[in-house]
Amino acid sequence: MKKVSKVFLLVVFVLTLTGCASGPTELSVELHEFKFTPSEFILPAGGEVTITLSNNGTVPHELVIMKYGQKVSVPFSDDDEGNIYWEHEVEPGVTETVTFTAPTEPGEYQVVCGIEGHLEGGMIGELVVK
Repeated sequence: MKKVSKVFLLVVFVLTLTGCASGPTELSVELHEFKFTPSEFILPAGGEVTITLSNNGTVPHELVIMKYGQKVSVPFSDDDEGNIYWEHEVEPGVTETVTFTAPTEPGEYQVVCGIEGHLEGGMIGELVVK
């Protein structure tokens, strides 16, 4: 094999590995009274997610992802706690960046704010895992 061909194959191999080793998915979500912006998120199954949550409201807010196939009861209660996949609370005026692993099961996941009265106020969204 010619030297040029070996170098070409090595470059293709390195580029292929680089494409496979992409970093975490990055999301930015604003929390307001009473909505998420954006309200729909699309993530790759099982991928690492870095999410920046900015609470632009005047009260605490949570981003709660329910387990696959689970919907919260209205109002959100202690009965829903066992059906949570992931959650994070942010105080008013604060921005926090956290990391978690997306669900491995493709499908639609309900996203809500678990603070009392916020779900009823319309703080609901959807996570789509592909």
